[in-house]
Amino acid sequence: MRGMSKADRLDRLDARRSALEEDYEATLLDALRTTAAGKWGLFDHKGDRGTRAAIAPTINELQEMGEEIDAAREILFMPPFELQQQFLASRGPVGPQAVGEPKQAQAWLNRLAVTVDDKSS
Repeated sequence: MRGMSKADRLDRLDARRSALEEDYEATLLDALRTTAAGKWGLFDHKGDRGTRAAIAPTINELQEMGEEIDAAREILFMPPFELQQQFLASRGPVGPQAVGEPKQAQAWLNRLAVTVDDKSS
């Protein structure tokens, strides 16, 4: 007997993926709340080095979790983690007409609150 079956390993991987996705969501929500309260940097609109350095630990943590989630999802034949795809797509320089980061973060919070609440019902 060689220990765990493939099904057991996949179940454990899926449980890990699910826990990581919850951690990712919680980390992103915290960062969005901070940004909505007026602290810029999460969306990297200004491309300012000091602002980037301040938010770097959060961005790195999200990136590492996202990569681990996507690796697990690939093994489990699931599509890439949509929340991370959307977040990554929302970062970077914007035109002068774009809303500020606090407003953008609030819009994200509003949308995620609906999604998060929907899951529990």
